[in-house]
Amino acid sequence: MSENEKILVMRSITKTFPGVRALDEVDIHVDRGEIHFIVGENGAGKSTLMKVLSGIYSSGSYSGDIVFNGEIKHFSGIKDSVKEGIVIINQELALFPDLTVYENIYVGHEVANKQGVIDWIETKKLAKKYLDIVGLDVNLDSLVRSLGVGKQQLIEIAKALSQDVKLLILDEPTAALNENDSENLLNLLVELKKKGITSIMISHKLREVEAVADSLTILRDGKVITRMDSDEINEHEIIRHMVGRQIDDIFPERPKFKGGKVVFETIHFNAYDRNLNRYIVNDANIKLKEGEVVGLSGLMGAGRTEFAHSVFGNIDEYKISGGIIVNEKHVEFSHPQAAIKHGIAYVSEDRKKDGLILGENIGQNICLSSLKKISKNGILNFFKQSFFAKKYVKDLDIKTPSIYQQLKNLSGGNQQKVQVAKWLFAEPKILILDEPTRGIDVGAKYEIYTIINDLVSKGMSILIISSELPEILGMCDRIYVIAEGLQTAEFDKEEATAEKIMHKATVV
Repeated sequence: MSENEKILVMRSITKTFPGVRALDEVDIHVDRGEIHFIVGENGAGKSTLMKVLSGIYSSGSYSGDIVFNGEIKHFSGIKDSVKEGIVIINQELALFPDLTVYENIYVGHEVANKQGVIDWIETKKLAKKYLDIVGLDVNLDSLVRSLGVGKQQLIEIAKALSQDVKLLILDEPTAALNENDSENLLNLLVELKKKGITSIMISHKLREVEAVADSLTILRDGKVITRMDSDEINEHEIIRHMVGRQIDDIFPERPKFKGGKVVFETIHFNAYDRNLNRYIVNDANIKLKEGEVVGLSGLMGAGRTEFAHSVFGNIDEYKISGGIIVNEKHVEFSHPQAAIKHGIAYVSEDRKKDGLILGENIGQNICLSSLKKISKNGILNFFKQSFFAKKYVKDLDIKTPSIYQQLKNLSGGNQQKVQVAKWLFAEPKILILDEPTRGIDVGAKYEIYTIINDLVSKGMSILIISSELPEILGMCDRIYVIAEGLQTAEFDKEEATAEKIMHKATVV
């Protein structure tokens, strides 16, 4: 196929930031009507390349050529690329939570009558048409904030279709979705492909790459490592090219758990949400033993994160009943500080919103969980802060030129390590990890898993909340399943399967 027959060719794209070459002579091409994946470790240049393509990084801020539909394009902003039919959907969705579904679909390109007045009747009619195409049945008058992340993703795609999209770019679209919503989104891309719409997708989930990719490009350190067509794509080869080495098993081996004393237990534990007027955690009886990794599985919205918030003392909106036992003592946590004093730490699922201060440096973030350890009479000792920060940067192999690097400049995997380091600094005995590898690449996942194994080998007990069944099955000694707030099953590692877990996650 000649260059003119391809929908997209990017030639010798080079993009630099102060002190960093983010893209180095990158060449990619995408055939018309295919699903093309861009994969690579965090910091490989994937999102930067897509920002160049979509005009977020304007023409002149990089070198090289963008050839779209056979013509060289110069985009001075995102509006220019949209006019050509290139639409990007970023991982952080660009929707207005307090506008309706139909308003969000047409915001910025409103449907107007001959007098220039917005035609709301026609707007609703067209919005319904595009929602039908993406298979989303919701009330058009619903506020977007009332809908789940999976439905919001579909609204973004409906919005793209309303702009006559020819090339759809999706940056980590399934990172925050459960397996059902992820599968529905992938099926939708296949259906859009049948309508002639080309898709470029960034993803760390290699199983979905294998499932629907027609081709892929692998980036490492801002350079193209290889391109694969569908008949060449397999998980092990992708990993080898991504990380520059072979990872025989993404889940590092750990000795079989031989048992230990119970260090944490909930007894008929309930959390009633006053705003929703319902129980979000209902009669949870969960045990965690010393040196054990326990999984908490279930669909998004099942109550997993709410359980973690409740036992960690984030209870402003909840009415709590039932018991918590830590080291054979009944305790009550009305605030996270009380949980921390009893040796419990919680690594939140949203590190950017709830876990870290992105504008502050590594050292400041690591020491946040226990400022008393580095202060006297309310005055911080910056020498101690530096000492501990350097220790955890070394222990967790956080890749950074300095402990004074701002968090926003680190890759997702290294940000996640800083969040783990922050809570390790509090010296917990029980660590709750909520979606510990969300939005990070396969190499960083392996490093996080290795850290987990090292911690439990030293006697720590870890509860993993994860939407990824392979992660639950590959890392956990025991697994609890929760559905609509109810604990529906408990499995030992040997008896657990993806089918059994999914069945218990969907049946109450």
